[in-house]
Amino acid sequence: MDKYSFLNAAHTAYFADLYDQYLKNPDSVEPSWRAFFQGYDFGSENYGLDGEIVEGVSTQIPEQVQKEFQVLKLIDGYRSRGHLFTKTNPVRARRKYAPTLEIENFGLSKSDLQTTFSAGEVLGLGSTTLQIIIDHLEKVYCESIGVEYMYIRKPEEIQWIQQKLNVNDNHPQFSPDQKKTILRKLNEAVSFENFLHTKYVGQKRFSLEGGEALIPALDALIEHASGYDVKEFVMGMAHRGRLSTLTNIFGKSAKDIFSEFDGKDYEQEVFDGDVKYHLGWTSDRVSDAGKKINLNIAPNPSHLETVGAVVEGIVRAKQDDKYPDNPSQVLPIIVHGDAAIAGQGLVYELVQMAQLDGYKTNGTIHIVVNNQIGFTTNYLDARSSTYCTDVGKVTLSPVLHVNADDVEAVVHATLFALHFRMKFKRDVFIDMLGYRKYGHNEGDEPKFTQPLLYKAIAKHKNPRDIYAERLLGEGVINNDFVAKIEKEYKDKLEEKLEDSRKVKKTEITPFMQNEWINFTSAQEDKMMQPVDTSYSREGLKKITETISNLPKEKKFIRKIQRLIESRQTMFDEDRLDWAMAEHLAYGSILLDGNDVRMSGQDVERGTFSHRHAVVKVEDSEEEIILHNKLSDQQGKFYIYNSLLSEYGVVGFDYGYAMASPETLTIWEAQFGDFSNGAQIMLDQYISAAEDKWKLQNGLVMLLPHGYEGQGAEHSSARMERYLQLCAKDNMFVADCTTPANMFHLLRRQVKADYRKPLIVFTPKSLLRHPKVVSSVDEFVNGSFQMLIDDANAKVEKVKTLVFVTGKFYYDLLEEQENLGREDIALVRIEQLFPLPAQAMREILEKYKNAEDIVWAQEEPRNMGAYGHMLMNFDETKQFRVASRRPYGAPAAGSSVRSKKRHKQVIDYVFDKTKNNQR
Repeated sequence: MDKYSFLNAAHTAYFADLYDQYLKNPDSVEPSWRAFFQGYDFGSENYGLDGEIVEGVSTQIPEQVQKEFQVLKLIDGYRSRGHLFTKTNPVRARRKYAPTLEIENFGLSKSDLQTTFSAGEVLGLGSTTLQIIIDHLEKVYCESIGVEYMYIRKPEEIQWIQQKLNVNDNHPQFSPDQKKTILRKLNEAVSFENFLHTKYVGQKRFSLEGGEALIPALDALIEHASGYDVKEFVMGMAHRGRLSTLTNIFGKSAKDIFSEFDGKDYEQEVFDGDVKYHLGWTSDRVSDAGKKINLNIAPNPSHLETVGAVVEGIVRAKQDDKYPDNPSQVLPIIVHGDAAIAGQGLVYELVQMAQLDGYKTNGTIHIVVNNQIGFTTNYLDARSSTYCTDVGKVTLSPVLHVNADDVEAVVHATLFALHFRMKFKRDVFIDMLGYRKYGHNEGDEPKFTQPLLYKAIAKHKNPRDIYAERLLGEGVINNDFVAKIEKEYKDKLEEKLEDSRKVKKTEITPFMQNEWINFTSAQEDKMMQPVDTSYSREGLKKITETISNLPKEKKFIRKIQRLIESRQTMFDEDRLDWAMAEHLAYGSILLDGNDVRMSGQDVERGTFSHRHAVVKVEDSEEEIILHNKLSDQQGKFYIYNSLLSEYGVVGFDYGYAMASPETLTIWEAQFGDFSNGAQIMLDQYISAAEDKWKLQNGLVMLLPHGYEGQGAEHSSARMERYLQLCAKDNMFVADCTTPANMFHLLRRQVKADYRKPLIVFTPKSLLRHPKVVSSVDEFVNGSFQMLIDDANAKVEKVKTLVFVTGKFYYDLLEEQENLGREDIALVRIEQLFPLPAQAMREILEKYKNAEDIVWAQEEPRNMGAYGHMLMNFDETKQFRVASRRPYGAPAAGSSVRSKKRHKQVIDYVFDKTKNNQR
């Protein structure tokens, strides 16, 4: 008897649906059916799909049943590989892929086209012919939109996507009015670029021509998001199309853009500005439904993808501050270039952050304006992956590839992305394939490097004219419609151009100015003024009691229990160490009503096991954060161990600090030199953003620094690089030596009515050094000291005056005590920028009997602060320098050699006859 005869009586639609479930998620199918399907797949793979008799496997299954499975395989083929056979490229013939989706590759033939198959049920078509099934699949997967999603591992997401795609064969259903709105926005994009091309011949503008569909897509995205009650958008994008986006989406007056094109000077004196296609903007828009939406486009440098990290940080800050109960009300959009998203490693870091507790933003919509070319580099030389968006698959995000000439398809794909993000709170990628009409900028000749491509582009109609012809054919518009809306728009631009030329100077509007209403700008003189950072003894006592007591009903590792309890002992004994300085600073800031955010590699415990801000319950690993138990009215303490990223995380935290100036935002490096992985953020944002974009920022960077024989990569935080970036009033740089000074430094960062980035070179060995303690009174009544005089020096006896900074002070102090030298004074420079030059001159005057003035540092002479001192304190040229000799590497790998060099520098400080230049 035929052992598969039971299948003849089965409802084929039922097992077709069951097999479809099996393909998505085998474990979801009842075991006996799963075994059957596995056997069928094995037979198909090993014996072909054409019904050949091999050990009787295929022919024992009834032919109609077998054909049903083969149709399901065909459907699965379209779902998995249909994106490879789309009509998504407007100017190039796409690459060929094999095997194709020809039905013969699935054991079907032309004779099956009119046969009815129950497999149509899984597409929502019901039982229908193979021809109708194929027509549906071609429309869904192989026309202007290609979709990648079958690698997603959550069946509910796949089911939702498939249901969406099956609606109207994955084609848009826009009303005539909606189509006219799309055409108007498309006209604005085309006309704006034409206008600039005529009025500012040869000027760089990184035009959108070839990708104009971005404008109606963004317009539709913002409008429809208001229906989800989205309150704010934060957008990051590179240069291409930025000016059009600013004026046609964000409402920046064309008058202001024309002023920037005319190259006028700036209204503000203390401001250098930036090129027009780097600037940010903030505005409010009222949707068609009458809902107010706040729009932000972040400023960005020429490092194209850098802004993505900053945008995510801005969004997270807004979500934490304003919408903690519904974070999805702030929506990030990142617009990429195809070469940049494929080539810049930061994108991978961002993708890996997308679902992490400390960095998630409930999903980002990524849109690639795909020019199919870099500066002059063809896509075949720009990546190894099939698509520029393949990085999105790392987190199993759906990717839609769409033809930029089909504007309705672009809008449709963008709305799909919105619905997916709002439903699943995950990232989604849109790869909008277009072209770049001109070279990298409007002065380049692209035919030098892509002659064939640019011959095709020269003959190609713009997307507006393509769409207008289509709407004309549909009877949606008449012959005069485009000419009318084009004239109206260009007349407005002419009016704005005329207005702009009446204004002599350009005024730059600050980005996100509403968040910064309570803050002023500060120049160097203000930065040098003291800020009241004192805090009451009662308040410090309350904080100590809270952070010294773990919940009694929970079990903790005994060692951590003792460590937490020791905090109270320190307070009672009036000897507070570095960790307590941090804890009390954070606690006092929280009780003042401010939030504190800290992130970085292993910050919860601390790389050197000193912080323990997050404590784990032994038998459950429940996290206890005592700083969040101080008061019902306190701020929130956010602390997160980061992924192993510097570039992405520093960018994120910089963005967070930008959007939440009332929060103390801290990034800590595992070791100080690791921050060089974020060098672009340091150069383009932290040191320069206030000059370029009028952006203040209070980000704190904690960089462990100190020579303790740990090798070249765990000694120096490369302070010379930060100090080289210092100018005028752009940041603070400090190298504290006492817990109390660290306490006041962190509090100053929040208590001041302005914000500057703060770079702090923090200790490693000093975390537990017996001399590195402060009294409670120094916390209560003190303030941040930019310079610390030698309290033990007998002024009249001092013959050698030593200026030193950081941990090296304690090495010199130990040697001074060992030698019993009273003729030496050790003066600490706690703030390296702005340098307390006046206080240093007062010290020189005080110790006027000193014949020998020394600058002492543990770093090699070409590193550390020596070069900075020469530049900012003229008297340094007369100092004797005690340092390691210049080296290429910051320190020796051998601990023996390192100690020897360290000792030579110390010896030279105390005896100038000794030669330390080895």
